[in-house]
Amino acid sequence: LEKKYDEICEFCKKHKAKIHYVIYGILITAYLAVVIVACSLNFQRALPLFAVTVIAIFFICWDFLIAKHEDRIAAFFFHGDRYLKKQWFWLKWVLCAALTIMIICWLIFDTTKQGSRQLISFGGLVMYVLLMLIFSKYPTRVAWRPVFSGIGMQFILGILILRTKVGFDVFNWLGIQIQTFLEYSDTGAKFVFGDKYTNHFFAFKVLPIVVFFSTVMSMLYHVGFMQWLIGKVGWIMHVFMGTTPVESLVAAGNIFVGQTESPLLVRPYLPHITKSELHAVMTAGFSTIAGSVLGAYISFGVSSSHLLTASVMSAPASLAASKLFWPETEKPLVTLRSGIQMAKRESKNLLEAASQGASASIGLVANIAVNVISFLALLSFLDSALSWVGNLFDYPQLTFENICAYVFMPFSFMMGVDWEDSFIVGGLLGYKTFFNEFLAYERLSKLIQNREKGGSMYINGVKQYMTVRSEVIATYALCGFANFGSLGLVIGGLTSIAPSKKKEIANGAFRAMIAGTAACFMTACVAGMLTVPSLEVPCHILLGNASNFTDFPANSTKLHKCCQHLFTSANHSEEIFPGGNYSLNSWKVCCQILGQPTFHCT
Repeated sequence: LEKKYDEICEFCKKHKAKIHYVIYGILITAYLAVVIVACSLNFQRALPLFAVTVIAIFFICWDFLIAKHEDRIAAFFFHGDRYLKKQWFWLKWVLCAALTIMIICWLIFDTTKQGSRQLISFGGLVMYVLLMLIFSKYPTRVAWRPVFSGIGMQFILGILILRTKVGFDVFNWLGIQIQTFLEYSDTGAKFVFGDKYTNHFFAFKVLPIVVFFSTVMSMLYHVGFMQWLIGKVGWIMHVFMGTTPVESLVAAGNIFVGQTESPLLVRPYLPHITKSELHAVMTAGFSTIAGSVLGAYISFGVSSSHLLTASVMSAPASLAASKLFWPETEKPLVTLRSGIQMAKRESKNLLEAASQGASASIGLVANIAVNVISFLALLSFLDSALSWVGNLFDYPQLTFENICAYVFMPFSFMMGVDWEDSFIVGGLLGYKTFFNEFLAYERLSKLIQNREKGGSMYINGVKQYMTVRSEVIATYALCGFANFGSLGLVIGGLTSIAPSKKKEIANGAFRAMIAGTAACFMTACVAGMLTVPSLEVPCHILLGNASNFTDFPANSTKLHKCCQHLFTSANHSEEIFPGGNYSLNSWKVCCQILGQPTFHCT
């Protein structure tokens, strides 16, 4: 028996690769059979599974072709690449002229259809780019390809997600799925803290989500999925924007992980990167949020689809802002030819990876909890002190939020926020910058809940909620770690990873925080240009808010359609004012817009 056992072991070792192929083939065949059966039974129900399968097959084939025939593919495109380089001098001017004409035409048509609101957001985007250029480290050395291509990637992503029904529905579906997935953390929270765990919402409902998400991310890292996904996103940004591999990988990693975790992906290369690359690494961390806290913000009631969109759009924005604020003046040493490899996790199996992920979240959860406690206490003390000072001058309403609101009000208005809401958004930006985005999103969630409940918009002269458009823009503007608390975290974290770069990290961290803030503001401007409230606001709410045209301009096609629908429904009804959600104010607005001389208006 021992002899036979040794022979079998020897056979398995000799044909190990073939056996693996056979096992993989059986598993893949079984999986495809399951997909085919599921699609044949109910294709609509199996559509997500079918879409994931098609995408997976495409990328597997792509990786196989690149691995086997990379040289042939490079040789095939070699002559075209050489021709483009020869003709690039005049081609770039043709492309710039075509791009300018396209932007002007798009602005004209979009303004005609959606109103002039989008022009303010466009002006804000131009303003932030100019400010970054004026205060750039080397204004005359700016390479404009990363800047314009980064903003272009934002627009492409924004148009696909915010303007097309398919893109909006896909991200909305993804947001719902993530929300559902994160709710599974309630099972563990309920077991540990009891049935009434929701009575302590933040401690026992929000923080367990961070633990659960950290565990899942650690498992995805162990199986190699996150490295593969980050590599693909980073490669796209590297090719499209012309940024270096290190910058691109870290920016892509920041979509999914935190500002101290993503540099670990390229840890061996950090001692060899340039000052501009180091600045880009820090800026990418400041302009995005980690996936673990993304779940916490979703639990607050902030739109999951917009948070997902903001996370994706801020990655190219961070590189654009970084290369504008600190242009490259040195020759990068780390390139694709040097064979860049991402660092791997040390876990030996999936269970160990899950355990490590859960354990790693302890520090993050504790950090979030103590920061929220200390910052809220400090904020309460500041408000009390400022109110006392203001009372000396007969202005007891003076608070930290009011001061921040006045400071950031112009910036929020230039993003496209309604003027009457810019004061509130300015206060949120102050919370985010001087404390952290947790407090800002918690305050934003209360404003969203107030709007959903309805009621009076003003109480004692204080606005209780904002328009949907302002909420959306605020969601994008707040989606980043750019605050003074994170400044120390980044300096400490990067210094421990690359001690030789300690001086450069300390010198560039504050500039990186400003660049990260500007990147978030640029993302908010793009969202302000592309956001269409009609995708999420029903007609009765739209007409209810249209008396002062805060959500839509008077010439909006959506308002016209809603009013025509209202009059059409009334023509088929015996009542002059049909019941339901429509108010008398809605009729007045429609009469004013359409100028209907019908019995409804008289």
